[in-house]
Amino acid sequence: MTDIILFHSVLGLRPIERHLAECLRACGHAVALPDLYQGAATDDLDEGFAIKARIGWGAICLKAREALASTPGDAVLAGISMGAGVVAEFWASRPLAAGVLLLHGLATVPANTRPGLPIQLHVADTDPLFPEPDVTAWQESAEAARADVQVFRYPNAGHYFSDPALSDYNATAAAQLWSRSLAFLT
Repeated sequence: MTDIILFHSVLGLRPIERHLAECLRACGHAVALPDLYQGAATDDLDEGFAIKARIGWGAICLKAREALASTPGDAVLAGISMGAGVVAEFWASRPLAAGVLLLHGLATVPANTRPGLPIQLHVADTDPLFPEPDVTAWQESAEAARADVQVFRYPNAGHYFSDPALSDYNATAAAQLWSRSLAFLT
């Protein structure tokens, strides 16, 4: 069993995150799934950014910090899109994390990254929010930190390609992402 804390995307805590958490729990993992938006959620990216702006990054990170306080220090840090940014805020202060799982987003690799730390990144190969040069630079920084890094890029997929409720959805890419993520966590 692995302890995992999963931070949602800019769209808020939605059915896809709840479903993912339930699937992971069914596999024997303990999953913390904090609602960083206090109940607000949307399927529209612009509206998601408006919710984020209204709540404020400081309040979002405060909610995340509260959730982390009741999560074991070795829990896997996982984030979906904006949730990867939340992971970035706390990664350096969680040196015992068993791993870092980034879905649809990048998190700055801290200087104190433990050598050999398992990290897995999943992004669309043409993601406008995370273009190829940024992904390559991120991978180089993770490798320079001597992390055990895996980067998976998915062709013909939109930014949040794992969510069947969104137009970015790509069933083949989503199945690969979930299979690889589950193997990473096991």
